[in-house]
Amino acid sequence: MTDKSNITKGRNSFDANIAGSLVPFFNKNVSEYPTEAGGVKFELVPVTKQKDLMINHARMFAQQEYDRIVELVNVLEKQAQAIKRRLEITDAVHGAVYQFQPVMGNVYWLVWDERKQHTLLTPNGPNDWSSSAPEDYNYRAQVKYMGDHTWMEIKDEKE
Repeated sequence: MTDKSNITKGRNSFDANIAGSLVPFFNKNVSEYPTEAGGVKFELVPVTKQKDLMINHARMFAQQEYDRIVELVNVLEKQAQAIKRRLEITDAVHGAVYQFQPVMGNVYWLVWDERKQHTLLTPNGPNDWSSSAPEDYNYRAQVKYMGDHTWMEIKDEKE
């Protein structure tokens, strides 16, 4: 055969003819596996075990990333709920009756007046009256006037 490439012309290098096709430059010294009978013994790579380890590592890291994203989503959901509640309180305050100019940063109370059947905004809380709060007042929420002209509900520390 004159069309052999056999670039290195080495003693252990040769072109192989496999199934009628020329496979140029097959160097049996480079292969980590024996290429002939009586070659050096070698251990098979435990492919199934390696695949299991790789899959377990991939699942572990994917689960960690998933948990991190879920945690971020929970934080965003809490923030969205807080903003929604702030808008609800702002709407309630704007719908309330009051006869004074609210000051930013001050705390007020939203009160349902049973006698007049409407919501009031008052600076006096249930414990701020000299004798006792009016009997017709049903205190709904303590609110604070914020710098962005919204109202935020102030939660009682005892809750």
